[in-house]
Amino acid sequence: MSSLGPAIAEAVPSAGLRPYVTRLCAYSEHYPAPVTRAEAALPGAVLILGVGAPMEAYGQRVRAFAGGLADRFAVTRVTGPCEGVQVVLTPFGARRLYGLPMRHLTSRVVPVETVLGPWAGELLDRLAATPSWRERLALTDRLLTERILAGPPVGPELPWAWARLLESGGRLGVSSLAASLGWSHRHLVARFHDQVGLAPKTAARVIRFGRAARLLRSGHPIAAVAAECGFYDQAHLNREFRALGGTTPGQIRPRPAGGPPRMLEP
Repeated sequence: MSSLGPAIAEAVPSAGLRPYVTRLCAYSEHYPAPVTRAEAALPGAVLILGVGAPMEAYGQRVRAFAGGLADRFAVTRVTGPCEGVQVVLTPFGARRLYGLPMRHLTSRVVPVETVLGPWAGELLDRLAATPSWRERLALTDRLLTERILAGPPVGPELPWAWARLLESGGRLGVSSLAASLGWSHRHLVARFHDQVGLAPKTAARVIRFGRAARLLRSGHPIAAVAAECGFYDQAHLNREFRALGGTTPGQIRPRPAGGPPRMLEP
């Protein structure tokens, strides 16, 4: 990495991977001094296949790591040249890939070998030996597809409920979801903790925050976004942005050209 700053190359996941992965990109970061960021909560699980210098996340020094969904923003710190592949998994892609209840990864990260074993080490070695970003992305896509499809299947009920939450922008009530599935509230919460990692009400908060952030980035007024996304008022919107994004709505809205780019965004 000869140039300073962040660089990203996006790839569209293959058809087999698309139900389980919402973002796939190769990246590099190199700064003249350490950079600390607030990484917003996402309606997905982040997998970092790093082959450069370690970074700090949730107070841990890690190079390649797996994380679950979070109910708060995470502080990360880049202290040296980093590169690799970033994958954002759906909750159910992560559940199949990791093969463990997602509540064990809520608001935390663990070294990727902890959840994926020797397979992860082999993948990282192959990525490090592959200089082309396009080939790194193709390799990751192919091997992740094989690994996920070999994992424990997920029943249709929770993906259906998750899709309804996404369609509603997080505004669909938990009682309505439970009634549609014919489940009790307690059973719905237990299944969400297993397959998503968050309670359905918290998952809805993260989805609503993500929609509000997208609207703000597209230039919508803050008050209009608060009303459109179902926040009680602008103060409620402000509190949620601080808790889930480590930022304020005013800092999300578009800025004049020339400001420093962020590498990871919800």
